[in-house]
Amino acid sequence: MSAQIKLILPLPVTLKADDAIKIEQKIQQVKSVVWAKVDLPLRQLHLALLENNASSIVVSELVSMGYEIDIAQKSFPILEMSCAACAGSVEQILREVPGVLEVNVNYASQKGLVKYLPQVVVPEQLKKSVQDGGYDLYIEDKEDSLEELKENKLQQSKRQLIGAWLLALPLLVIGMFFMDMPYGDYIMWVLSTPIVFYFGKQFFVGAWKQLKNKTSNMDTLVALSTGIAYAFSVFNMLFPDFWQRRGMHGHVYFEAAGVVIAFILLGRYLEENAKSQAASSIKKLMGLQPKTVNVVLANGDISETQIADIVVGDMLLAKPGERIAVDGKVLKGSSYVDESMISGEPHPVKKAMNDEVFAGTINQKGSFQYQAQKVGAETVLSRIIRMVEVAQGSKAPVQKLVDKISSIFVPIVISIAILAFIVWATFGGEQGYAQGFMAFVTVLVIACPCALGLATPTALMVGIGKGAENGILIKDAESLEIAHQLNLVVLDKTGTITEGHPSVQDIFWVDTTEKDYHTSLLYSIEQSSEHPLALAIVNALKEDAKFIDHLTIENIVGQGIRGIDGDKRFFIGNDRLMKSLNINMPDAVRSWLMEQYQYAHTVVYFFDTEKVIATISIADKIKGSSQDAVKNLHDMNIQVAMLTGDQPKTAESVAQQVNIDTVKSQVLPEEKFSYIQEMQAKGHVVAMVGDGVNDSSALAQANISIAMGHGSDVAMEVAKITIISSDLKKIPLAIKLSKLTVRTIRQNLFWAFIYNVIGIPIAAGILYPINGFMLDPMWAGAAMALSSVSVVLNSLRLKIKQIN
Repeated sequence: MSAQIKLILPLPVTLKADDAIKIEQKIQQVKSVVWAKVDLPLRQLHLALLENNASSIVVSELVSMGYEIDIAQKSFPILEMSCAACAGSVEQILREVPGVLEVNVNYASQKGLVKYLPQVVVPEQLKKSVQDGGYDLYIEDKEDSLEELKENKLQQSKRQLIGAWLLALPLLVIGMFFMDMPYGDYIMWVLSTPIVFYFGKQFFVGAWKQLKNKTSNMDTLVALSTGIAYAFSVFNMLFPDFWQRRGMHGHVYFEAAGVVIAFILLGRYLEENAKSQAASSIKKLMGLQPKTVNVVLANGDISETQIADIVVGDMLLAKPGERIAVDGKVLKGSSYVDESMISGEPHPVKKAMNDEVFAGTINQKGSFQYQAQKVGAETVLSRIIRMVEVAQGSKAPVQKLVDKISSIFVPIVISIAILAFIVWATFGGEQGYAQGFMAFVTVLVIACPCALGLATPTALMVGIGKGAENGILIKDAESLEIAHQLNLVVLDKTGTITEGHPSVQDIFWVDTTEKDYHTSLLYSIEQSSEHPLALAIVNALKEDAKFIDHLTIENIVGQGIRGIDGDKRFFIGNDRLMKSLNINMPDAVRSWLMEQYQYAHTVVYFFDTEKVIATISIADKIKGSSQDAVKNLHDMNIQVAMLTGDQPKTAESVAQQVNIDTVKSQVLPEEKFSYIQEMQAKGHVVAMVGDGVNDSSALAQANISIAMGHGSDVAMEVAKITIISSDLKKIPLAIKLSKLTVRTIRQNLFWAFIYNVIGIPIAAGILYPINGFMLDPMWAGAAMALSSVSVVLNSLRLKIKQIN
């Protein structure tokens, strides 16, 4: 019987006895749960599991029952990984740690995204488990020291590469042209020994670690092929009579063992450089934040201070040409600020009193003082960096298939190599053993799981990074992979097609008997609403109204808001709400409405339980980019629909101006959700674009959800893609980026598969009966090294492609 894994999960302090019984009954039904017991006094759930991955199912069940579970998610740099199979090994190691719920290790970015229970496991435990498996996990939050560590490792690789080739070049010349020179075998033995056991030591150490963990990777293939070639050569050199007595000549393969390692070291060095370039977008973002900032002291003096010492509320000075240090609000002075590195927009933005500024942006010619509002990890820049890191560490669906292939690749290659040796030894005639041995070594050398492992993540890293540089934040790899399939984009109106800065054009007072009271009521009720139209009304009335603080406010989802003053009830909302309460529309209002609808104005009604008190006309200007964005989507054969809670005439007028295909007006949040479901049932791949809380369910249902950067935090949290600048033209760019990235992934996978499908049979000697060609192991090593590099370089081509 396998060992049980014991876990203790904290439960809410409000837990009752009845809840404890329900939890035990529910969790006992989860597969691989041996037993579950709630300790009510301590508010803990004690578990015994047969498999650690059952913990994630338990947590999901608890969440579905309405209990909040503290879950941490962090991206950790993983060190000492040498190939794609290593990523699978590290994933397996971390998945077996109690308290770990989910793991994604990305070989290209050398990072592991871990979702875990912080009350059960801490990063130090994760680090120890990874180290026990022969790798390392970096837990310090010091990016500079990590970069220094990587740079030192790269320089060490460079020194090893130079040292190996200084010995490999004469070894290659002797092996190819002067094999019969006096003491040639001994000279090659001397030259190859330090290459194999000093410069190539990492391959043997890595293979031993894999063997201890009962796994295999690229190191296994290199160590086997070069180690056996070296040992076989030493035996043949020292005991030539063994083969001569059997009528055969014992060849030596010192040059193959040494040059193969030199080529692989070259390939790894080039690969590391290329991977570093693939991750350059993160480095660029991290480099945007200055190390120091000028603080304005209470006495007016200026003090240069470390960025880490800034706290919310500090007054800071932005001089011409300086980067903004933290997110804040301008309180004195004005200037233009270049926000292109965050929004992707090329034009500087004017900043004056009370305007927001963001960390990493560049102040132009003027200077101003601003108050720190968000610092450290809370700034927009820090959030962008975290989002890009998580996205680059995530895996696309196609990568899961590649990971499965990589996990069985090495055992299959070793089997093919042994089979090739047996076939040659059996049917190869006099030189069968020699040719079989060469085929065995060459198959091990030429096989390359790294190219397969790098094909998808390197393209995704570059694609996601390029999106961030253009103001398009992509939350995960799956979104980037799916976006190119879109054939329907659904848009919200307010704040998406329009600018989201509505202003009151006219207020038509039907009942003027208590206008001052009603004005204050209207102002006070709308103060409690988060809708953009409410803000427009508040701004229009704030000079004439007084705030009434004793009102009871209730939201009516998708229709409006209700305010209660004593025994009186007042409503602000759309005509659907008014009709549902059987409020009649006065003739004077009808004629006024016709005039407003001609200008595509939105109308809001203010009424009590008996009559209309006032109607408010609100205009929200259509974004200059909306029409071009819709045209670009049409050019890509993508249909565009608009769903809005606004009146039909206003919605139709906006849709006509922007040339939208389908319009649905007076739509409730649940109806947006249903419409997307209906379109998906008809075979559409749907993107929902919104910016408000009322869009969150529709965003969650869509195949791809896109939030506008100025929208609500809820919408941005749900969305898979965020457009920082709120420019609709970024949506076609995101789709184009997806198409380019997916095309690059397919090219990479094609060449990685074809390389192995063609290379392994040639290495086994399939061409020898046809034209007498046998591939030399050292050229197989060169081909293997270049295969990985070519995949990364192909991904890097994305960086120079234009998506604008």
